[in-house]
Amino acid sequence: MKLSHDNSQVYRTTPARTGKMMIIMLGICIVGGAIFFSMWDYWISQPAPVVGMMSETIEHDVQAAFTGVHIPVELSFIESPDFRTLAFNALPGDPNHNPTITMNVGDEINFSVVNHGKSFHSFGVTAADEGFGGIIPGSEVAAASNPLKPGEGGESKFIAGEEGTYYYICTVPGHREQGMVGKIIVGDVPVEEVMETAPEPEVMEEVAEPEVMEEVAEPEVMEEVAEPEPVAYDGVISIPDGSSIPGCDETNECYIPYHVTVSAGDEITWSNDDSAAHTVTSGTPSGGPDGNFDSSLFMAGNTFSVTLDEAGEYPYFCMVHPWMVGIVTVN
Repeated sequence: MKLSHDNSQVYRTTPARTGKMMIIMLGICIVGGAIFFSMWDYWISQPAPVVGMMSETIEHDVQAAFTGVHIPVELSFIESPDFRTLAFNALPGDPNHNPTITMNVGDEINFSVVNHGKSFHSFGVTAADEGFGGIIPGSEVAAASNPLKPGEGGESKFIAGEEGTYYYICTVPGHREQGMVGKIIVGDVPVEEVMETAPEPEVMEEVAEPEVMEEVAEPEVMEEVAEPEPVAYDGVISIPDGSSIPGCDETNECYIPYHVTVSAGDEITWSNDDSAAHTVTSGTPSGGPDGNFDSSLFMAGNTFSVTLDEAGEYPYFCMVHPWMVGIVTVN
């Protein structure tokens, strides 16, 4: 009888070695997580290309051969005194308001933009007829997450790859809807498409004077919205949902509470509960920032805190949406 022996090697490990391996893997996960979350602002600054493609917010422009034609265009961000109407170069009704640009396929527009307003703005070209998505690469000047401050400017280029209608806009959410949008007509676009935003002026009918003069009624006195009484600060000032759209100023509810009182040395915190980015900037929309405090742009879901050590009244506003105002009184 012959006995056979299995001489193949058997690999074994020890609990100590397994423990070391687990510690190494855990360390790799911790370091990787720290790197990822330290760049969180970068990851959320704009949607990933695949997300944009799925939501149809990115228009992939067809490449065209450059014709050698350069079209210089100078644009200025401006605002109406009440900040409700925004525009390029001139307000509605004035010459050079949101000028329409015409070009051929392959021509290059050289944009030079300057922020002559008191709010924050950014710039880009899109084929989308609404919203602030689908910005064509290379046409951007600043971004909604890092906009142009008053007095700042920049340059960009745009070459159209195909005929059609494009739009140059302010890419800060809401600003296009308030009027910061102009057309770029590329090639032979049907006349009705170009003229769609230029309706014929309405003819006012002449009203015949009455034969008998009626007694003139006294003008109606408009009641002013009373400012809310200041309230003691209770831990947070909310920037409510919808405050990025004009209207909250009519009831002093762009910051809630609108006017708070605190003791010197107390920390004050604002919470951005809106879907848009905002600032909390000391000063007034008409006078501009006064330098006491400034949150810079902070996104939805974030907070900003400041401690004021000197007694006094501190008005503040949002640099992006200047109708938003509030007051802090330090006792």
